[in-house]
Parts: sequence; C-alpha cells; structure tokens
Amino acid sequence: MADANVVQDTAAAPPLQTETPPKATPPTSIDIDNKPTDFDGQLATNDEIPSDATLAEVADYVLLDKHGKSHTFQSLYNSPNGARRVLVVFVRHFFCGNCQEYIRALAESISSEALLRLPVTTSIVIIGCGDPQLIEMYIEATKCPFSLYTDPKSALFDALGMVKTLALGEKPAYMKMGFLKGVFTGMSQALRQLPRGLTLKSGDQRQVGGEFLFEPLDLATPLTTPTDGQGGPAIMEAFEQISGQGDCKRHLEIKKITWCHRVRSTRDHAEIPEIMELLGLDGHGQPIKDTALWEKTIKP
Repeated sequence: MADANVVQDTAAAPPLQTETPPKATPPTSIDIDNKPTDFDGQLATNDEIPSDATLAEVADYVLLDKHGKSHTFQSLYNSPNGARRVLVVFVRHFFCGNCQEYIRALAESISSEALLRLPVTTSIVIIGCGDPQLIEMYIEATKCPFSLYTDPKSALFDALGMVKTLALGEKPAYMKMGFLKGVFTGMSQALRQLPRGLTLKSGDQRQVGGEFLFEPLDLATPLTTPTDGQGGPAIMEAFEQISGQGDCKRHLEIKKITWCHRVRSTRDHAEIPEIMELLGLDGHGQPIKDTALWEKTIKP
C-alpha cells in the first residue's frame, strides 16, 4: 500500500516548468579601448601660436635622425647654413598610410629646389614619433626629399599642443589611396619589420601631428652681421649670438612660429594648395581625380 501511495503522489505532482533564458543581445558596436567614439568626427583643438615661453622651453628638446644621432629641435629650424624659413611637419606613426599619402603629395608638389628659389629661402622638415630605424623605410615609401627626424617619446608633440585621437575625419584631397588599401599597406609594412623587431615600434598610434612655420622676426633682416648704417641695434636685436670655436662668432636669427595648424583627426593635415600659398609657391599642386573635392580644396 505504501508503494501505491508513492506512485499516486508522483502521478499527481504537476510537471516542472523551466524558464527559458533570455536571448543575449549582440553589442551594437565594437568597443575599442572603451572609447568607440574615438573614431567619430574630429577632435576639438585649436591653431593658437605657441607662446615665446613654450618655444624657449622646447628649443633644446632632443630629436633623432635615421642614424640615431641626436639633434636639438632648434637646430632643425635655425642653423648657420640653413634656410631662413622652415616648415616643420609632424606626422603620425611611421606605418600610418594617411600621413604617408600626405608626405607623398608634398614631395610631388613641392621640390627642395623650388623652395630655395623663393625670395626667402625655405625648407621643410618632417618629424615622426617612432623608432629612428624606421626612418629609412618611411623615406623609401613616401619618396620624401625632405629631412626627417623622430621624437620617440612624443614630448615635442605634447609641448606644442598636438593631441591624440583615432578619429578618422573627412577625406582630404591629398588622400589618393583608399582607406582599406592604406590600412593593409601599413600592416604589410609592419609585418616586414618583424625580423628587425620593429613591428611595434612605429610610434604612438593615437598621436596626431600638425604643421608649424618658423620665420625670422624681421624677414628684411640681412644675412650678414649688420653695421650701424644698416640699422644698428634695432636689427642686432633680431639675432641670437652663440659662441663658435676660438675667436670665431656665429650669429643665428631669432625665429618665431608665425603660422600653425594642429591636426584634428588621423587625416587632417593642411591641404597642399594651402601650404603652397602659405610659402609663396605658384600653383596648387597635383590635381586629383575627384574633381569636386579638388575644386573645393583650391577654392579661395
């Protein structure tokens, strides 16, 4: 009888109900470094000229050339035998396809000879933020005819107010290569550096750059040491005297930044026509296939 009761109770028990787990909701976007908005739009920054105090502070910042040799920042834009005006262009990491496109566009449109023929001799200097051993690769990839240095710690970038972002921004006229092709080109360059151990040494991926024009305080200042009849003390104030060897004295002009543009996205360098107009060069550079974008770029 006891067994029958057990069977009867079991039969009378209601069936167990199991709850169906809720379906997982897929993420609406990929979370990269918890900042997916880094890829949207442009970063808010400004084009204010660095102060005299800032320029004095960064004058002795150390940069490296392709041989790993040290150079002060001031020596890049103010040397005894150098050009009187110098446009310093800061670029992203050495595998960045966007910046490589920009340097290629500069090289195609502006030659060193054309710069030296200007009424005020002018040169262009490029500064990256990766390992100096990658400079040779960068020069070869971009056909860059300009002097190229690097600031591996991005200290100079920071001091001059350049920012860090992954925002893509609008497509500029200097970008001839498609976005995906640029990405794959950069990845290919990085992989080829595996044997040298440089794949992860191209520089800070978030660091973006800008352009800074250095000019003498007075562009009419003569290149030789002036006499009293040429202006005397007033002109002499535009020079910084430094000691040479023995009794020899060399004089360097005091220079200031007269124009600058800080990049707001990963492809926001000043367009080539703007740079050419700034430097006093004829023309607008090499036209692109996108006629509408090109006309928008060269429009006053």
